[in-house]
Amino acid sequence: MTPGIRPLIAGNWKMNGTSKSLSELINIADELEDHATEQDFNTLVCLPATLLSRAAHILKDKKLLIGGEDCHFFDNGPHTGDISASMLRDAGASYVIIGHSERRIDHHETDEIIRLKAEAAWRAGLQTIICIGETFQERESGQTLDILKHQYHSSMQNKKNSRDLIIAYEPIWAIGTGKTPTNHAIAEVHAFIRNNLYLCFGKDAHTIPLLYGGSVHAKNVASFLSIDHVDGVLVGSASLKASDFLTICKICSSLLDNSSL
Repeated sequence: MTPGIRPLIAGNWKMNGTSKSLSELINIADELEDHATEQDFNTLVCLPATLLSRAAHILKDKKLLIGGEDCHFFDNGPHTGDISASMLRDAGASYVIIGHSERRIDHHETDEIIRLKAEAAWRAGLQTIICIGETFQERESGQTLDILKHQYHSSMQNKKNSRDLIIAYEPIWAIGTGKTPTNHAIAEVHAFIRNNLYLCFGKDAHTIPLLYGGSVHAKNVASFLSIDHVDGVLVGSASLKASDFLTICKICSSLLDNSSL
């Protein structure tokens, strides 16, 4: 983790969850409240848009943060079925995920679309998690760093400051597969991203959290969080059950306690 950056444990429910699932969210929030004075990191769950308003009502005055999983790049208009960033904010979200590989692949979202969505999110005042990642073929052919550099530069080319920006490195081949890069590979990527952020934002780059995502669970999260410049994790399926997500949070808390000794 990076000194001076408050770690972020973020869940992504994807296309999962109905109103009954909010009981899991309540369990997460209640447990976090019980240990709020000990918590030196932020916790976030990004939810389907259908759950945001109810979640915001239930979690009012709680420490658990909520976010959206995507937004449209226009603020309003004739875009049937889409959700704008301002709508997410109105529903109670304070964060949004932009550019997840499942959106890039399933919905053919380009780097240009990611940039426009990120700018819409910033206009709405949302903390924006921009996801970047390479395919297995790109990694095998040695293109990882070039691909990532192009993705985040294209997504942020008009960004003038580091405010409301979070970068999540999610190798596409690791998402939902149980496969993960080596710690050395993750460290190389995160150091590369941090160094390039310095070129964009100068000393303020030191304030931008860098997350790792891709098959994160309780058995490997301690290893990921021990890597330099990994300032948190983006958790998929392991965030759907309160017990799984809270275990990850407890591991993070334990690591922070030990690092302060």
